[in-house]
Amino acid sequence: MLRLLLITSTGVAASACSTLRYYAHVTHGELGLLAARMPVAVIIADPAADAKLRARLQQAQAARAFASDHLALPRNRSYTSYVDLGRPYVTWNVFATPEFSVDPVTHCFPFAGCVAYLGFFDRARAERAEKRFVEQGDDTAIEGAAAYSTLGWFADPILSSMLRWSDDELDGVIFHELAHQQLYVKGDTAFNESYASFVQEQGLLEWRAERGLPAPDETRHAHDEAFTRLVLDLRERLRVLFAKELPVDEMRPAKQREFVDFRLRYARLRDAGWGDDRRYDAWVAAPINNAKLVPFGLYERWVSAFARLFQDVRGQWAAFHAHVRKLALLPGAERERVLAELAARDAAPHDSVLH
Repeated sequence: MLRLLLITSTGVAASACSTLRYYAHVTHGELGLLAARMPVAVIIADPAADAKLRARLQQAQAARAFASDHLALPRNRSYTSYVDLGRPYVTWNVFATPEFSVDPVTHCFPFAGCVAYLGFFDRARAERAEKRFVEQGDDTAIEGAAAYSTLGWFADPILSSMLRWSDDELDGVIFHELAHQQLYVKGDTAFNESYASFVQEQGLLEWRAERGLPAPDETRHAHDEAFTRLVLDLRERLRVLFAKELPVDEMRPAKQREFVDFRLRYARLRDAGWGDDRRYDAWVAAPINNAKLVPFGLYERWVSAFARLFQDVRGQWAAFHAHVRKLALLPGAERERVLAELAARDAAPHDSVLH
């Protein structure tokens, strides 16, 4: 499935008027979430509450405790409350790219740094923002997000939209978001998301083992990774095409041919051994543009580097987080060099590159 996109409660640097409106919107949305929180413990203890809801929240609280007790993640009030949203998504994220570029239009926030989307608590507002990008000639996409994070500035609740996921997905996202609260490097999305994604994946393995459950079926995960690689390949093909700077009347049909060829490659990949897994058919069949490709790859780039680092510290979570903090303190180019070295290593798992 598509990687989850979690927006922070910050504002965008644009014109003064639009900046104030955006701040007002996200502030109102965040305050609405905070006001609607109900302690999970109260719901679990209420015999009149929906039995299925109580069971899901009880499971999530067990995972929340495991995160702090065993994964050395923050022990705070995040994910100990619940909000019934009354809508399918908490935010709608707007992505935009120039027509002949795969690089996203970025937006800079005072606490989170620059990110590749704008998030809105209201679909209509997201559509109005998208319209402005379209009027500028940009490619655009709107993606609904089931989860919302303030990176620890507030005690984030479990949302009703998150309960559509399986227990593994819900528990894993709690681990992921607590990792962001543990450490977040302003402006380095690949580092932040790869670190949190590794914590999510490894934490889930250990959480299942703690309960005597087998490791998750890797088949669907392998399909997800194969699809992501296919999309990233499309993005690189487009990058090469756009670098040619062809006339517009040549570039537009060439761009569309890349999308046609991508659909053919996807069909071959799927039919070569995916069985009845058709989760990506609708995404591939729908219109594709540059902006729809932006979310892919944000969460995976350095996961293998963090996996190697975890091996280097022999699976000790406190030591792992401490080494990640050392990485976070490095200048961006140096941090990327060390991560690349970690990702490239396939031997001497206990010979750490960090000192």
